[in-house]
Amino acid sequence: MSPLCEHCGENMKKMNQQVSVMRKEIKNLRQTLDGAVRAHRKHLMSIQAAVSKADFSGHNKKDCTSSLSAPDALEQGNIQTVPIGYISSCFSVKNGTPRQPTICGPSRAQLRIQQSVFNNPEHALVGLEQYSHVWIIFLFHKNGHQSYKAKVKPPRLNGQRVGVYSTRSPHRPNSLGLTLAKLDKIQGDTLHLSDIDMIAGTPVLDIKPYIPEYDSLNMRTGLESNPDLQTVSEEKEANISSFHLEDKTPGDEDEDEILHLRGKSEAGVCLTPPQTQFFLPKEAVSLLKEVESYANEADLTPPDCEERDKVSDCGKTEPAAEIVDRPSYGSDSSTTIADWIREPPVSSLDVRFTPQAQKQLEAFLPAHSPEPSECDRPRFKFLRSPEEAGAAIRAVLSADPRSVYRRTRCRDRLFFFSLDTADVTCWFGQGFAEVLEVRPVGPPGPEDPCQ
Repeated sequence: MSPLCEHCGENMKKMNQQVSVMRKEIKNLRQTLDGAVRAHRKHLMSIQAAVSKADFSGHNKKDCTSSLSAPDALEQGNIQTVPIGYISSCFSVKNGTPRQPTICGPSRAQLRIQQSVFNNPEHALVGLEQYSHVWIIFLFHKNGHQSYKAKVKPPRLNGQRVGVYSTRSPHRPNSLGLTLAKLDKIQGDTLHLSDIDMIAGTPVLDIKPYIPEYDSLNMRTGLESNPDLQTVSEEKEANISSFHLEDKTPGDEDEDEILHLRGKSEAGVCLTPPQTQFFLPKEAVSLLKEVESYANEADLTPPDCEERDKVSDCGKTEPAAEIVDRPSYGSDSSTTIADWIREPPVSSLDVRFTPQAQKQLEAFLPAHSPEPSECDRPRFKFLRSPEEAGAAIRAVLSADPRSVYRRTRCRDRLFFFSLDTADVTCWFGQGFAEVLEVRPVGPPGPEDPCQ
């Protein structure tokens, strides 16, 4: 090779190195630009929120927007939400809070209906005690910003990107959340909940009862395949709705709701649907009550064929293949979900306690303990026993609450989270998590960039 060719080769090598450096610089500039754009959007949103709250004309906001009537605004979806209450939860921060309500069964919370929404908040809860579970519609108020992207990285996918609407990511338009919570009891204007995944201070927008006949596809399939059960359910709803009617006085919205029985007579009971009236004798009413109790206790799903000694006609049920004509999970299911939900790349972890952590956990007093409040031992506010707290810690850690960034960049760092009145310190190994300390909640320390 001639000296000229060697010189050209050195020049090409230098140019390739310069091109590589330039590409890295361009990549860094793009990342910096994206961050500046997001910060600019955040500032614009804060300015718009401040301007919308300000009153420069001397009139209230309703007068300024009088050009758009309330019905038009409602039809267009331009409404201003008002929280009906705020969650008081055993989870005080995002870190360590379960991502789904079924992860940590012992988790507990309280929701108190604000008097600013209803003059008598307890009246809005009349009848809700008949349900075991409720839907909670809330806001993800700790997102830190209102920006969102079309694709997100769910922690269960370990960094893979999917569309935001195929996930339950909190970073989404309108920042709305939905969870199914167990309703333990109602005391006045306060709901006591469990199986929750919301942190303390979460604004709640609405509450709806969970009704399996409407909300569970398994129940719907059972009703569709058994017309007799569906007829019984419809008759039960018609009779119950006619026995519990509201007698509202126009213009008196703050009065108590009066539940009464319309059309009482000595010969029978008048049932009043919206358009027709018909009478049933007292014997028929008692029979309907027996049917209602039977429908409540009956299992609407087809019995398991393995228990043939208990149910002799199990094999007479119609095959599910005649109803389901699309891919599904299980022979009796008509729903399909993404594969990574059932088989995620991130497997569950084995959780263990050090002897010191176990001893510290057992030192906590349960909530509503008869021990005097002056006792030096720490006390839980929501959890009912150290065993329940241990089960909650295992449930949280077994689902690996770490973010993708922490799993990949901060593997050797300790992990901290709060549960009720306890601060939990742990670390993660290959396929396991070990709890090192369980101490009473203290003042917040320096912020960890990996948290």
